[in-house]
Amino acid sequence: MFAPTALAILAFFGGVGFSKVYEDIANLPSLKYDFVIVGGGTAGNVIASRLTENPHVSVLVLEAGPTNQGVLDAQVPFLSNGVSDTGSPYSWNYTTIPQAGADNHSFAALRGYILGGCSSHNGFAYTRGAAADFDRYAQMTGDEGWSWNKIFPYFLKNERWSAPADNHNTQGQFNPAIHGTKGPISVSLLGYPWPEFAQHVIQTTKELPDDFPFNLDMNSGKPLGIGWLQFTIGHGERSSSATGYLTPGVIQRPNLDVLLHAQASKLVNPTQSKVSPNEPVTFQGVQFRYGTSLFVAKASKEIILSAGTIGTPQILLNSGIGDRTALQALGIPTVLNLPSVGKNMSEHPYSGVSWAVNSNQTFESITQNATRYNEAFAEWNRSHTGPFVDAGGPGTHAGWLRLKADSPLFKIHPDPSPGPSAPHFEMLFQVRWIVRKHYLRHFISLVAAMVSPVSRGSVTLSSSDPFAAPVIDLGLLSNEFDALALAEGLKLALKFTSAPNWKGYLGAPTVDLAAMSPAELTAYVRANSGPGYHIVGTAGMSPRGARYGVVDPDLKVKGIAGLRVIDASVVPIVPGAHTQAVTYVVAERGADLVKQAWN
Repeated sequence: MFAPTALAILAFFGGVGFSKVYEDIANLPSLKYDFVIVGGGTAGNVIASRLTENPHVSVLVLEAGPTNQGVLDAQVPFLSNGVSDTGSPYSWNYTTIPQAGADNHSFAALRGYILGGCSSHNGFAYTRGAAADFDRYAQMTGDEGWSWNKIFPYFLKNERWSAPADNHNTQGQFNPAIHGTKGPISVSLLGYPWPEFAQHVIQTTKELPDDFPFNLDMNSGKPLGIGWLQFTIGHGERSSSATGYLTPGVIQRPNLDVLLHAQASKLVNPTQSKVSPNEPVTFQGVQFRYGTSLFVAKASKEIILSAGTIGTPQILLNSGIGDRTALQALGIPTVLNLPSVGKNMSEHPYSGVSWAVNSNQTFESITQNATRYNEAFAEWNRSHTGPFVDAGGPGTHAGWLRLKADSPLFKIHPDPSPGPSAPHFEMLFQVRWIVRKHYLRHFISLVAAMVSPVSRGSVTLSSSDPFAAPVIDLGLLSNEFDALALAEGLKLALKFTSAPNWKGYLGAPTVDLAAMSPAELTAYVRANSGPGYHIVGTAGMSPRGARYGVVDPDLKVKGIAGLRVIDASVVPIVPGAHTQAVTYVVAERGADLVKQAWN
């Protein structure tokens, strides 16, 4: 058997003091705070850390899951599937309803049930998106504070650029001028770069430069092209909001408490606000379950929902904030008729293809060889180097590409991207299989995503039980444009591997996409696609005073005093990026907005 399982525990915690992270509610000193943050995930820990920089305010974080400390699979990149896979005790284990646009398949809706949330179990990819994504957010909300130029300093504030685990020469692989060096979250290049495969990827940018130009750094705001992927990994291990923002020094602050195993159900005691006539309703507290008992945490200043793109709308709906008709059907009294709650979800659909290769420099050389696996794990334990510093999921490189300007698809739907400098597609280059055929061989894969999707989904309630799993409809490929566009993305993958340097390295594909008709390729996309776990929009921003949307540009919930949403659910349209970096800057700016409101 291969060593450590998904439940492997570290023998010691690296000296992190956790006296202020409470496992038992009996030890929590109070249930009354200035700020109550619901969710100790990617965004919630940022806000907790930033707000408690002011010693005169008190903050409580309610986290439903357990600690990340001691969970080896949340630390070692190679083992990360142990925290994210369905059935893991560190996942919410949600499942979508059947997706009509994806051959009626249901998918796992992976969400982190652990301190750090999705930042403790994601695929590590650090991609910021295009400047045009943020400029569109600014235009959509009427707030220039969400524009690229205004948000860019928050990327630097969040980031601590780190040398890759193998300390290889990174010249020509990134642009140091656009990266932060003092932030809480480590970002690095791959520390085990699979040189044979990487050489083929980079050589293709030289052989087919018109179609696949090299991009020195996709995080400059101009992502188009092929470049080296960056990861939230530092010194060979995961960097998450829990490890980066809840450091021992932060945890020991007397004004911060974190309670684990505390699942929020709804906001309680809505009353007439005496503070803001424009926001007539206020809530007095957050109800949560610890064990089998219910408790209420009270916030004298603000309640901040950071429960994520599924948890946040679920809590709002359970609190009577949402579409009146849907709430009445479940017998939930309406506190505020806000029909956009849980709607407008956008998500990236992914598909791909694998090839057998004439090489043993692949993930299979480790996963199919118990001796090599154990040697690699021992190397990580000794020095945090070797194959185990690689997450394996995202890949070595990423490409960001567009449909041709004269694509006939634009007759079906206008260009959904934010502009000509932003991508329609992501392409990921992986040294592993994605299709389980000929398992005992070596594979590489090219995975394509449609990153400016037209399709929209939703989160709704399944019952009036606030602890029941919600109904998750990704709307995956529900718009024909997305399926046709993703088929074009797969054609680009085939074109990429047509470069001369792949000859002799690539063997047979697991599926012969080149032999398919357009209709067959589109059918393949529908039958062989899945989500990227980049959901946004379920509590989206809109202009102040707009009759649609859930929050104003300052992230205050429309019509409610003392309530904000600060997480990825406020992002109105999914960016052309993995959403981790975007969530961090939303949280950083959100924390500043709260600070400014309370001086």
